[in-house]
Amino acid sequence: MSRYARSKTGINAHKRTSIVLTIVMTIIVIYSLLPLFWLLVGSTKTQSELMTSFGLWFSGPFSLFDNIAQTLSYDNGVFIRWFGNTLLYVVVGAGGATFLAALGGYGLAKFNFPGKKAVFAVVLGAVAIPGTALAVPTFLMFSQMGLTNTPWAIILPSLISPFGLYLIWTYAADAVPTEVLEAARMDGAGEFRTFFTISLRLLAPGLVTVLLFTVVATWNNYFLPLIMLSEPTWYPLTVGLNQWNQQAQTVGGDAIYNLVITGSLLTIVPIVVAFLFLQRFWQSGLAAGSVKA
Repeated sequence: MSRYARSKTGINAHKRTSIVLTIVMTIIVIYSLLPLFWLLVGSTKTQSELMTSFGLWFSGPFSLFDNIAQTLSYDNGVFIRWFGNTLLYVVVGAGGATFLAALGGYGLAKFNFPGKKAVFAVVLGAVAIPGTALAVPTFLMFSQMGLTNTPWAIILPSLISPFGLYLIWTYAADAVPTEVLEAARMDGAGEFRTFFTISLRLLAPGLVTVLLFTVVATWNNYFLPLIMLSEPTWYPLTVGLNQWNQQAQTVGGDAIYNLVITGSLLTIVPIVVAFLFLQRFWQSGLAAGSVKA
């Protein structure tokens, strides 16, 4: 076979591969965006239109703004209370988890101490354990401490992020040069001053990455609040919307599926905005943190 023929065969194979990859990526994009499109379409319909019309296209009067108003005012505005609870759990829980991961990961990356390898093994083991496996033991422990049905039952477990600790650990090993720390110490800077004035700035991309992961995990947390909380006034959005969804199955309960769908749409808006705003930091932090494991 001539060189020209081999080159032409390679070009054709590359084109076929590109077409296949394009088709696969198109299917993945459609699969990912279809539920969001259904959610948007459903939020524009009344309760009756939602039950009788085709789910993937608009029908009847455009009721998005009416649904939003009803969602925010239903049951004395309990949705706003749930939204505030979720913000509380995210700000304190996810923010605290990011800060603690920064302290622990930086210390493990830049200081040597006896038992460091054992700590490494424990952290990796904690990353491998799913959160649902710890929910029941956590509930039993918090029940004995009298912390169930309080915000602390959600905030305290959210402060622990083994994956965030590991990510900051691996990221800080390369992102914070040891020479810079030694120079700061020679200039008389203490460890806390060095950490807060120098290291935190160098760790910023990794911190944003951990923050985004912890925010999403806390915002979407469902099982832990479900077993920890029995008072609806402390529910996050995930549990509260599920309560609205199930009330149609109770005796005398109202079917408010249009409000459930509209509330779900309002719930994902802050996450989408946060992701779009932090995307560039998330990408750079994730790539840098995966250089060394």
